[in-house]
Amino acid sequence: MTADGTFAADADAGQAVEEAARAARGTVDGLAGLPDERLDDALRVMAGRLGRGAAEVLAANAEDMAAARADGLGGGLLDRLRLDQARLEAIAGQLRALADVPAEPADRAIRELPGGLLLVERRRPVGVIGANFEARPNVVVDIASQFVKSRNAGVLRTGSAAIRSAVALADEVIAPALAATGLDPAMIQLVRVPGQSSARALVSQPGLIPLVILRGSGDSTRALAAEAARHGVRTMAHADGGAVLFIDEAADAALAEQLIEAGLDRLGVCNRLNLLLVHPARWAELLPGITRLLGRLGIAASLPPHAHPLGHEWALDAGHEATVTIAPAGGPRPAAAIANEQTSGLAAAIVTRDQAAAAEFLAAYAGTGAFWNATTRLLDGFKLLSVPETGINIDAVPGPRGPVTFRDLYLRQFVVTPLA
Repeated sequence: MTADGTFAADADAGQAVEEAARAARGTVDGLAGLPDERLDDALRVMAGRLGRGAAEVLAANAEDMAAARADGLGGGLLDRLRLDQARLEAIAGQLRALADVPAEPADRAIRELPGGLLLVERRRPVGVIGANFEARPNVVVDIASQFVKSRNAGVLRTGSAAIRSAVALADEVIAPALAATGLDPAMIQLVRVPGQSSARALVSQPGLIPLVILRGSGDSTRALAAEAARHGVRTMAHADGGAVLFIDEAADAALAEQLIEAGLDRLGVCNRLNLLLVHPARWAELLPGITRLLGRLGIAASLPPHAHPLGHEWALDAGHEATVTIAPAGGPRPAAAIANEQTSGLAAAIVTRDQAAAAEFLAAYAGTGAFWNATTRLLDGFKLLSVPETGINIDAVPGPRGPVTFRDLYLRQFVVTPLA
């Protein structure tokens, strides 16, 4: 063991994760035969308990916030961490909306095969899914609700800064709601050992946790994805964010300013405005108004020449979250190229009255979400699909991409039977 106790911490974390995974695994068989209504009732009870348990949750969050401020966390991270009554009510509303969404059909007939046979595609839950996410308490409920809706058990691990809030949500909201509706509370586990050791342990259990959803800052999430691959654990990773807005030559100036402001309502979220591109023909005309707007919003403008990459993600730059990079782009295709090559590929938008310019931009941009005269803040599970998300997957490979919801947390099975 090292002087700082690293090996002991790793052992404690590994044991905690394994125990949580085994507890969750023990609930899986009982989920298969439950009626959909029981699962939806659990979500509605969670929503109700967010109101009844609000005092405990908000008190725990106040402790997290005080500790985070003492540790010097920046404004964007504090914004992610903070809960208040309005945010709890918003979470409850999303739970009720999710409960009202029809369940996905278990079987879908594909076609008849020769010999009087029928091919059916069946959706099967994964079993136990892990989730590692940033210090953002609402995500505890978002992800737990997706697991319940999709009949999966789960092991959740959040950033240490949010551990008190997460424990309160798990103990005051999630577990009691599951128990009240006849579900086993053990199906949703929260890892309560803080530190990166527990994150590494979560992606090291292929026999118990074959899939882990990864969210958070780019470097740490990419490192966890690499660790997961080494152990044979599959991941759906959301490592980077930062959205792009291109103001075209044919843009409406007032609309452009509206979309800039809409993209900056929350600085700590991934789909916020990060890089603003302006057509050179409108640069001199629009830049003064844009900088005035940013000043009114308390946002700094990073103007050319830049001492950083164009896609530098300000939400993760402690102390500089309230910044937007502004740069010229010579048209829809060059703007899309910048967004493709110099940013994460999360989301990009064009502001223009010119339909041909919009079509050119939308065809050229290869990222997860593409928008015309709309804010990239819409790239969010609830805003886009009316369903909470587990995260936004930006992988450039086949599979779930964009907001990942309960509909994506199944395995596909082909079943061949005689025709009835």
